[in-house]
Amino acid sequence: MKYCGECGSQVELVIPKDDNRHRHVCLSCKTIHYYNPKIVAGCIPDLDGKILLCKRAIEPQYGKWTLPAGFMENGESTTQAAVRETLEEANAMVEIQDLYTVINLPHVNQVYLIYRAKLSDEGYSSGVESLEVDLYAEADVPWEHLAFPVIRETLSLYFEDKRAGNFKIRTGEILKKEEGYEMRLHT
Repeated sequence: MKYCGECGSQVELVIPKDDNRHRHVCLSCKTIHYYNPKIVAGCIPDLDGKILLCKRAIEPQYGKWTLPAGFMENGESTTQAAVRETLEEANAMVEIQDLYTVINLPHVNQVYLIYRAKLSDEGYSSGVESLEVDLYAEADVPWEHLAFPVIRETLSLYFEDKRAGNFKIRTGEILKKEEGYEMRLHT
């Protein structure tokens, strides 16, 4: 960041008084600009035991499969964001059931909130951000072609809980390592 979003003056990277992190601070109006993690909200749309996946038509991970999810917009709740993302990516309506995973990705400054959801009907199709969308049973999920580790881990947990017949909120983080990623669960 070079210029203040409030007054347009130059900013400097300093540790403000009573803070412990470097922040961009305006040299003129003294506004402190905070950069915090982004919230990604989405869902696991289920219809008759199959889940809806979207093949990405955008980068990153163009051509890979994912759950419908994306960055929250200002003025919406996490459930509204999950419903909106599903509509945008899969032209599908869902009924949110409950929060399923909260997974932190500190290496990319993101927090994923994924809900379990019921797909309203088979009325789905590719949205502008998807090359194709389809329903998958666990055995048919394109595991080797999933876009992100957080999606792979979320789906693994989902199918594990589904087999056990006991869904619970899962929390944790995915840490980037020299050789891949490590999932650390708290629940």
